[in-house]
Amino acid sequence: MVEKFITTALAEARKAERRPEDVIHERLEALSELVMGYDFASVIAAYWHAYEKDDDTLKTNAIRWLRGEFSAKTDARAALGVREIINDAALYDQLKLLARFTRLAGYKGLLICLDELVNLYKLANPQARNGNYEQILRILNDLEQGSVEGLGFVLGGTPEFLSDPRRGLYIYPALQSRLMENPFARDGQIDLSGPVIRLDNLSRDQFAQLLLKLSQVYQGAGAQLLPEAGIPAFIAHSEQRLGEATFRTPPTTIKAFVGLLAVLEQNETADWRVLLEQMEVETEQPVAEGEVGNELASLIL
Repeated sequence: MVEKFITTALAEARKAERRPEDVIHERLEALSELVMGYDFASVIAAYWHAYEKDDDTLKTNAIRWLRGEFSAKTDARAALGVREIINDAALYDQLKLLARFTRLAGYKGLLICLDELVNLYKLANPQARNGNYEQILRILNDLEQGSVEGLGFVLGGTPEFLSDPRRGLYIYPALQSRLMENPFARDGQIDLSGPVIRLDNLSRDQFAQLLLKLSQVYQGAGAQLLPEAGIPAFIAHSEQRLGEATFRTPPTTIKAFVGLLAVLEQNETADWRVLLEQMEVETEQPVAEGEVGNELASLIL
């Protein structure tokens, strides 16, 4: 992205018959009004000087700063002449800077995807949990009020993370009011214009289509590893083992499906029917009480 910013600035300088450094500094002025914008612009300018002089060390230091890899301000000052570094407290401000910079580089903006946010819900320390929720509120306010441009967020979490009255986002009235779903979107009616989109579990037909596409991707242009009749048989086998979790937590089933394809690919004589039957027999066998404890201990280690 930094390289694209520089090359587009060079093209603009050649077209306007201006000095490249003048064009670069002029475009970077748009960053100075944001928090830490001056330091950010200084680092990009340092990268430009390294680009011009073929200084790999300075290039590396500039990229390290942008990645937040400097742990001490003194090191950043010695390497780049800047006074600030990217740390936890400044992370969101830096994302806003990066979003504006992506637009200067010719992109439409920056999309941040944060998954597994249920881990915030699971934090035992209320202060740490609420501190993260306050950051989410800050992000939501900025995006709704239009005080940041070219930045979008996709947050992935469980229903409990959103609406649990004791530990979810709804413990903040401001977040609850902004994230509350449309009361008219009921009984199969949907509203995708709001900030919250609830994802339903995959249906049996949707899951079958997913496994079919996975098998097509896995085998590529090679021989067919599993006939289409094998997919409903595999789903029935998964339902017998996992029940509704087959569709509620598909990664577990998908991993098993890819494992089946791997065995079929590497063993020409293997029969998918026999493999599924063997798995069913192993599933039905009872596990000794001591064996369960050993298995959990090995996972913990």
